[in-house]
Amino acid sequence: MEKERISKLMAQRGMCSRREADVYLERGWVLVDGQTAIVGEKALPTQDITLLQSGQQEQSTRVTILIHKPMGIVSSQAEDGYQPAVSLISRQTQSVSDKSGLRFARNHLNGIAVAGRLDIDSTGLLVLTQDGRIARTLIGDQSVVEKEYLVRVDGQLSDHDLKRLNHGLSLDGRALKPAQVAWQNHNQLKFILKEGRKRQIRRMCEMVGLRVVGLKRVRIGSIVLADLEPGCWRYLRADESF
Repeated sequence: MEKERISKLMAQRGMCSRREADVYLERGWVLVDGQTAIVGEKALPTQDITLLQSGQQEQSTRVTILIHKPMGIVSSQAEDGYQPAVSLISRQTQSVSDKSGLRFARNHLNGIAVAGRLDIDSTGLLVLTQDGRIARTLIGDQSVVEKEYLVRVDGQLSDHDLKRLNHGLSLDGRALKPAQVAWQNHNQLKFILKEGRKRQIRRMCEMVGLRVVGLKRVRIGSIVLADLEPGCWRYLRADESF
């Protein structure tokens, strides 16, 4: 059994992200078998790793923000003059439906990152978080969190191709995980996925002769878009999780 970087082991155990682990190691907040560890140190996967109370308290202050992303807004970095989702977050745009008890503060945007992008032509639930544990849960290689989409389409879909949408397609030479795809009405499909390849749903639809004319993400795990207004946001409450 080979030793691995402690930061990697902490991320694998869902304790934090690797970047966060290095910060905690720098501050002396990580113990391995009861001994203070340092940045770059390695440990066996069987060793006990503990994050001290100081690190746990810092984690508890990190926020996660849920945005109803409108069309024409990009998820992360501004590109070609388009507005990034983070620019929607202000005291004025905090939703009246926010029951978290938190008030907006500028430091809530420090180090915040998108966890599961939506392309510019798509709308719906977008997650931005300061918490590496949540980011890993949603977009890590081992993520099994469901994402639900309502997709308006143009074109004809046979029963055979509907089955292919559920399981049997590949993108970029790699098979897609099984999905749950069913008709909602005569021109709208519901997709439930456990992965998020680039423009996955649009490309899946193209492969069976459909054109996507509208795509909205309405749920991530147990968190639903519900009555969150377009262009507005709220905090993830302490009693909520994905």
